[in-house]
Amino acid sequence: MTEIPPQSQDRMPGRESELTPPAEHIRDSYRGAGRLAGKRALITGGDSGIGRAVALHFAREGAAVAIVYLPEEADDGREAVRLIEAEGAQALAVEGDLRRPEFCKDAVEKTVETFGGLDILVANAGIQKVAKDVTEISDADWNWHFDVNIHSIFYLSRAAMPHLGKGSSIISCTSVNGFLGDEDLVAYSSTKGAISGFTRALAKQIANQGVRVNQVAPGPIWTPIQPASWGRVDPKSMPEMGKDTPMGRIGQPAEVGPAFVYLASEDGSYITGQTIHVNGGMIVNG
Repeated sequence: MTEIPPQSQDRMPGRESELTPPAEHIRDSYRGAGRLAGKRALITGGDSGIGRAVALHFAREGAAVAIVYLPEEADDGREAVRLIEAEGAQALAVEGDLRRPEFCKDAVEKTVETFGGLDILVANAGIQKVAKDVTEISDADWNWHFDVNIHSIFYLSRAAMPHLGKGSSIISCTSVNGFLGDEDLVAYSSTKGAISGFTRALAKQIANQGVRVNQVAPGPIWTPIQPASWGRVDPKSMPEMGKDTPMGRIGQPAEVGPAFVYLASEDGSYITGQTIHVNGGMIVNG
C-alpha cells in the first residue's frame, strides 16, 4: 500500500473522495462465483469504506444492492452506485438519517418495493469521536454514538424481520474495540460491545426461523472514519495507523468484504451468533 500522508477530515463519518491514498474496496483478483445470485441486500454506510467494499463484493457475487448514506455524502453515494452497476448488479440509493426509526423502516420498505424482497441486511454505518477523558464526552456525543451505531441496528432489524425468510442474514459491523476497548474511544467502544450483545441475543431468538445473525469485527482499516476521527486530533498520526498490529500495517476494505460474503452466503449456513475478526492478528476473546 502507498504510504499514508498526514491528513484530516472535518466531518464524520468522512468522505471517500477525500481519502489519500484511495482505499482498495475490491481486488481485481476477486472472482465472483454466484454465491449471492438472486439475493437482495440492504447495506448501511454503503457509500464508502467497509460498506462500499461489502456492496461491491455482494454485487460481484450476483446480489442486487441497496445502499444507505447521508444526503451530505451524496457524491460518494453516486460513485458507489456507479461501481455497483459496473459489476452488472442492480443498485438502489437511499439517502437519509439512520437515527430516525421511521427512516430505517422506510429504507427497508423501499428496498423491498424496488427489489421485490429482502434477503440480507448489513448494518455497517457507524461514527467515532476521540475523547481523551470521559469528562470530555458530552451528552450529545454519547447519544450520537448510540443512535447511529446501535439504535439504528435495532430499528433496521425490527423493520426487516417481516421480510426475511429461511436462509436470510443480518450481519453487523462491530469492531476490535468492542472486545479490547480503546481508552480514547470510550463511547465508540461501548456501542461496539452493545452490537455483540444484540447479535448474540437476536441470533438465538430467530434461529428457529432460519435467519442467521452474525457480525464482523475489523481492526484498523483504511476508511474515511480514520482521518475524520483520529486525523482531526492529530493529522500526523495517520501514517502510523495499524503499525501496532502483529501484521504491522493498516488493513484495506477489500480485505474485510469477503468476510461478509461468507456470512451472507450458503457457505456460512451453519453459523449464527458468531464473530469473524479481521484485524491483522490482534488477539481477542469472543
